Amino acid sequence: MQELKELSGFIANFHLDGADSRVLSAASQCALDSIGTALGAYRNSLFSSVRDTYLSYAGTGSEAVSLWGSPVRSSLRPAVFLNAMMGHVLELDDVHTKSKTHIGTVVIPAAWGLTEYLNLTGKHFLEAVICGYEAMARIGMGFGVSSHRNKGWHVTGTAGTFGAAAACAKLLNFNEEQILSAFGLAGTQSCSTWAFLSDSATNKILHPARAAVSGLDSCILTLGGMKGSSHILDAQDGGIFPMMSDAFDYSLVSRSLGQTYEILHMDRKPYPCCRSTHCAIDAALKIREKNHLLFEDIKSIMIKTYSVGYKQCGSAESSRHPRTVTDAKFSTPYTVACALRKGRVGLEDFLPASVSDPEIQSFLEKVSVVPEERFTAVYPEHWGCEMTLLTTDGRTCCETVLDASGSVSSPLTYPQLLNKVSSCCRDYPAAWLDNTISSITNILSQKTLPPLTTEPYTD
Repeated sequence: MQELKELSGFIANFHLDGADSRVLSAASQCALDSIGTALGAYRNSLFSSVRDTYLSYAGTGSEAVSLWGSPVRSSLRPAVFLNAMMGHVLELDDVHTKSKTHIGTVVIPAAWGLTEYLNLTGKHFLEAVICGYEAMARIGMGFGVSSHRNKGWHVTGTAGTFGAAAACAKLLNFNEEQILSAFGLAGTQSCSTWAFLSDSATNKILHPARAAVSGLDSCILTLGGMKGSSHILDAQDGGIFPMMSDAFDYSLVSRSLGQTYEILHMDRKPYPCCRSTHCAIDAALKIREKNHLLFEDIKSIMIKTYSVGYKQCGSAESSRHPRTVTDAKFSTPYTVACALRKGRVGLEDFLPASVSDPEIQSFLEKVSVVPEERFTAVYPEHWGCEMTLLTTDGRTCCETVLDASGSVSSPLTYPQLLNKVSSCCRDYPAAWLDNTISSITNILSQKTLPPLTTEPYTD
């Protein structure tokens, strides 16, 4: 397949000297956002139990790579696997909207782990990150976002293997032929589905972890002599694009390579829940501020949004009446209720006691979500909605949000990004966190990557 070959050639020949300062800045900020978000999940009860149990079987091995936020180190594969998982726990990791992929939580742990393992520089790390973002975004776009999602696939898992493989291949100095082989091995491991929404399962955090380590494995296997198919996307029998989508587009895999850098088109999430709820949260906050509403003054709310957002966060019983933390993170009615009640949506809203709050649960009956063609027609370029709120005294309040806060058109400022990282990591020793932020911000000049191990919590 020519497009995948062209992507492989781009990665083989890419050097930081060929990228402008905006791309370098974006890569370091993606690293800071992804690592800060991951560190904030260190003590999450689900993740900590999974981590400790997993390590009891996998062991820490050669202790060459940081287990982020941990007082111990690990061998390469467990570290990449667990760090990638941790990055997805809080639902605060970045989003490439045109492909619907969470890239940072896959690519950053894979690139960081192998850079540490090989004792390479910050420059090598940034090159790998940029290549990984480019590959994962382009494969994700090529799948055809709506069709791929509506068939039940979670693109962070299906495209993520390619992103991790690209980053690791760059660090291993693969040539074009080796990268193409690694892509073939990555694609044959592409997986992850949205079935977890059917019964509030918690396995979504497995998806980036499996993608990250599968991409790493693809490169290791290539080194060992295994060959992956160069037709993994387009083979008549088994090509994953036609297998997984009815609206795939091969051309997007290589279009404008080296001219358009997808790492410049990343959303950074301000709220710790599914990105498809964010436009409604923004609308609710704007209506609340403009109209000085009290929670008890609200009679009903109608939210019109794009079909995928409705499917994920508004149509199911678990969205309309969330009972678990997973339900709440994928519930437009719940997140809107939190925004209108408190004027914000934060990590504390996704604790079991918050989800079961009787006042919030009662309010959910007032919220309706429906699909609207005008928003569906512009998705995934825009993830928008319209909210119409009626008050008990007869007022009508309306707000339309085409692009949520944190998007390319409404980006977080650098101070806001620093505040996000500091908020996620508030329990870490201040001096250690300041040094870590400084090292990541100035990663290009680092001879080796800073250790991300620490005695983390001060209690």
